[in-house]
Amino acid sequence: MEGEGVTSQTGHSATKRRSTSPIPTDDMKVNQHSSWFRWDVEASEWDILVLSTSLKFLLYPSYRSTDFEVHRNWLAITYTLPISKWYYDTTSEWTLDYPPFFAYFEKLLSIPAALVDPNIVDLNNLNYDSWSVIAYQRTTVILTELILGVVLIKFIRSTIDPPTQRIISASLFLHPGFLIIDHIHFQYNGFMFGILLWSILMARNGNKLACGVLFAVLLNFKHIYMYLAPAYFIYLLRGFCMTPSGELRIKNFLSLANAVIAVFVVSLGPFILMGQIPQLLSRLFPFTRGLNHAYWAPNAWALITAADRVLLRYVKHTGANVSINVSGVASASRGLVGDTVFAVIPNIRPVHTFIITILFQSIWLVKLWFTPTYKSFLTALTLCGYTSFLFGWHVHEKAVLLILVPLSLLAAERHAYFRTFILASIAGVFSLFPLIFTPAESVVKVIYSTLWILIVYVHLSRRVYEFPKSLSYVILDGVEKIYIAGFPFLLVFVGLFPAFLERQRAAQSPMCVPSIALAGNSANESETSSAEMEFLPLMLTSVYCAIGLIWGFLRLMFIYLHEESTYQGQLSGLS
Repeated sequence: MEGEGVTSQTGHSATKRRSTSPIPTDDMKVNQHSSWFRWDVEASEWDILVLSTSLKFLLYPSYRSTDFEVHRNWLAITYTLPISKWYYDTTSEWTLDYPPFFAYFEKLLSIPAALVDPNIVDLNNLNYDSWSVIAYQRTTVILTELILGVVLIKFIRSTIDPPTQRIISASLFLHPGFLIIDHIHFQYNGFMFGILLWSILMARNGNKLACGVLFAVLLNFKHIYMYLAPAYFIYLLRGFCMTPSGELRIKNFLSLANAVIAVFVVSLGPFILMGQIPQLLSRLFPFTRGLNHAYWAPNAWALITAADRVLLRYVKHTGANVSINVSGVASASRGLVGDTVFAVIPNIRPVHTFIITILFQSIWLVKLWFTPTYKSFLTALTLCGYTSFLFGWHVHEKAVLLILVPLSLLAAERHAYFRTFILASIAGVFSLFPLIFTPAESVVKVIYSTLWILIVYVHLSRRVYEFPKSLSYVILDGVEKIYIAGFPFLLVFVGLFPAFLERQRAAQSPMCVPSIALAGNSANESETSSAEMEFLPLMLTSVYCAIGLIWGFLRLMFIYLHEESTYQGQLSGLS
């Protein structure tokens, strides 16, 4: 792992600037709160907003996934049906499976949608894709994402190092993950991560009560943020509800408990009164799904699943005396939705993933309990999301944003954090590429992501670069650079392999054979071989990205558990 190192001249000067910056005082905090209501946007920030919004407008007619119809259907459900039927409706296969606050959010969006085009909220008008619904839904993503932009500006205004924070804020607002998932694929992640960052900002500013309330609100928008809940629980309990000596602050505890309960009552109250909590929970937590998503998220289970495929081929070719689970021979080989059954390796159950996740998270939570500072909270929060992503059950590839977004706030703390951020960002963003497979949008995702990582790297590395202090760190640095250099080759392979497979199919097609039976057998063998190879690009993408993300996890774990006792960066002064 990366040690202290010898700081470069640029990095030293940047550290010196940070160390002389004042810690925000109570008066500054009052001004920060009042600035939420002021028109406080600089020219460069307007430029970023205009340029990014212009690009998003150009993406209106681009590819959109089934998530687009999912959200259109939710508009129709919440507009057409009474609240008592929201979580029961099965008119479409895309049933409502987000918490109530998001359902209320869709209800609000459905009102102007009905004015724009009544067909948008017609419950039986499935797969409606007129220009009116495309323009309306994509516009709502852009408008609601402004919450993210406002919060990121507030990070700049209240920081002790505005130039560096400006780079981080810009990188988050322009993040390729948001462009790919929200503005092409289609979701509302920018809006919800805006709430998450707002909560984190309140923690940084010392307003822990608001931090907890905002996170409770976020949980009722999308329950995937439960991945981060353990870090919030320990931080608020130890840092807000208890004194440094360990005594309970009754007033603070009751204030936080009542505020959080009030949020859940507003969200769940109607469904409690209607006796629909079991039905709601069955929609939110469908445990019948398999270990892996259709496209394997780049986590530990992707490596285990790939290892099972390799072992299966080895057993078939060598005839080794190893028992094979017949139902696992076809499972997980072509990215099909459903349960994942291994052929050689023992199967993984939900309880296994839960135990592993809890055990790893307990490590960070113990450290957080004894050091409940903002920086410790932010690192533990990132590690909790990281752990859940790597070891959770049926994790979606889009959940990688739960790692990349909070990790971005640590990127400029020192070179070890920065290097971890770069590795995780490259692997994480590349792992999202399979979501977009159409030619035109593929060009956009590659060019945009490459420019983003290059610009962020150049601007942040100048501020935090440290020369490796020993030969082992030089070797480690070289290995990591070789790994990063492999992504262009993987991209080329993923792009060219389908064409190669198609040519191979055409070449193997029987042109003229004397036996119909022989021709049939040859065709079947060819189809079987091709079918087994179709998933190869996705598998390689998942496995290669998983290697980088797991290495980033190990790096961040080492930094949090070892180096923080000797290194004090700009965030260390915040309690």
